[in-house]
Amino acid sequence: MEKACPECGEKIVGRTDKKFCSDYCRNAYNNNLNKDRKNLVRNVNNLLRKNYRILEELNPNDKTKASKTKLLAKGFNFEYFTSIYTTKTGNTYYFVYDQGYLPLEGDFYALVKRI
Repeated sequence: MEKACPECGEKIVGRTDKKFCSDYCRNAYNNNLNKDRKNLVRNVNNLLRKNYRILEELNPNDKTKASKTKLLAKGFNFEYFTSIYTTKTGNTYYFVYDQGYLPLEGDFYALVKRI
């Protein structure tokens, strides 16, 4: 019984449990299968990385202050962060990995680094 490659339709030669004719077809088949889910994850990771780089650039000394305008001008997206930390006093810090920000009055943010 001859089997055909599910990606290209070529005849499969070799082991009886082989499913694809080549590594190329196996990779292409699985990449097409997972394309939509991987794109979502890739896009979110890119946004998180961008936010992290912006916070890291604006906060070289591990604690500073920046305006919302400055963050937005650099392309910061406030909808993407990795965790939220609420202090005992009720202040809510938003973190992108170890870089965080705290909303202050007057459209300013305290930038911090978790050690």
